[in-house]
Amino acid sequence: MNFGFIGAGNMVGAIVKGMTLGAGAYEGKNIFLSSKSVASAKTLAKECGAIACQSSKEVIANSDVVLLGVKPNVLSSLLPELEWDFKEKNPLIVSIAAGKTLEYLAGFFPQGTPIVRVMPNINAKIGASTTGLCVNSFVSPEQKQLVKEIFETIGTVAEIEESQFSIFSVIGGASVAFAYLYMDALAHAALKAGMPKKQALQLTAETVLGSAKMVLESGEAPWPLIDQVCSPGGTTIEGVTALQGGGFESILVKAFDAVLAKDKAIGEKK
Repeated sequence: MNFGFIGAGNMVGAIVKGMTLGAGAYEGKNIFLSSKSVASAKTLAKECGAIACQSSKEVIANSDVVLLGVKPNVLSSLLPELEWDFKEKNPLIVSIAAGKTLEYLAGFFPQGTPIVRVMPNINAKIGASTTGLCVNSFVSPEQKQLVKEIFETIGTVAEIEESQFSIFSVIGGASVAFAYLYMDALAHAALKAGMPKKQALQLTAETVLGSAKMVLESGEAPWPLIDQVCSPGGTTIEGVTALQGGGFESILVKAFDAVLAKDKAIGEKK
């Protein structure tokens, strides 16, 4: 089976590297790449043993599965140009375009085209992405499993109802940046207090990693864990109270709502 990628940016690069260099479950000779400049496709192909194509049409002609790795605002101009190529080959379509629904995507392809909508995150670069996935009614169980296996080479995969996909885009996508911002702010505070930032950032990242594992492995909700850390009259409760007093939780909710609104706006834009 051959896999085609239209677009060769950072996320496509992470996926192809996960497939060929990470788990090593796929051979580069079965992967076809194209990019607007061609140069990025050639660079990625050389690194992963894949095949760089001169055009998107060439990718489609050689592929059983085609992943759309271009930005959402490019789809409306790109896909109509490839209408006959998709009709002739009829591949399984996989899209990682933020905000673009299965219904929106279906409008560019022949009736009955199987389409999978996927959202990985930047942690795919180290094989630690949290990826969401939903499918239309034309995708077979075998096709869905195939796509899951592809994205499992870069992390974990969760099947999400499309009605909740915008919510996932915040939790599984944008919140990565929130976590980075939290870690950077804490490291800056440590720097201000006298600790080298590099050391503070490493300690912060290790602590966040351990805290995430604790939630996942203990089965406990965050608040009971917070209570376990906060001793009566102790130091931690002072910090927690300061965060609450400063609107820490409400600011996160506002950030969540802002991303949610933007994701829906992208989806509505034709």
